[in-house]
Amino acid sequence: MPNIKSFGTCLWFDTQAEDAANFYCSIFPNSKITNTSRYSEAGTEIHGKRSGTVMTVVFTLDGHQFTALNGGPQFKFSEAISFIVDCETQADIDYFWNRLSEGMPASSGQCGWLKDKFGVSWQVVPASLPQIIGGSDNAGRERAMNALLKMKKLDIAKLKEAYNG
Repeated sequence: MPNIKSFGTCLWFDTQAEDAANFYCSIFPNSKITNTSRYSEAGTEIHGKRSGTVMTVVFTLDGHQFTALNGGPQFKFSEAISFIVDCETQADIDYFWNRLSEGMPASSGQCGWLKDKFGVSWQVVPASLPQIIGGSDNAGRERAMNALLKMKKLDIAKLKEAYNG
């Protein structure tokens, strides 16, 4: 089996890579920007960026590596890819939901999903969700799923209450 040095995620932005990296690092614990590279004159005819503007920002969010690229407007984020934030407590869910959805309409998101101000999709969910909607009680699972489908930001107590009947 071949060895790899690291495994991460590249997020393609138009021009907001540095702002996004700073925003995410301000939200998640143990996070930091580790490198910023800038466009040079080389390849200007391909990338069309001014020399000296930010090309990539490498950052970690609680140990997970990301690269934010200012690649231009050609590609947009969609809900087909999202990042899951497993939370132990309702206070954690509230914190991450509120911070990630800053600047977005209150109506955004459903079933724990939200889209941040950069268009990136997130799922802010209780770590216990697989047990709640995948428990051994068929009727409990059904009640919990029905409750989940009516929520935007997830409520652990209400999900457990629905499961328990």
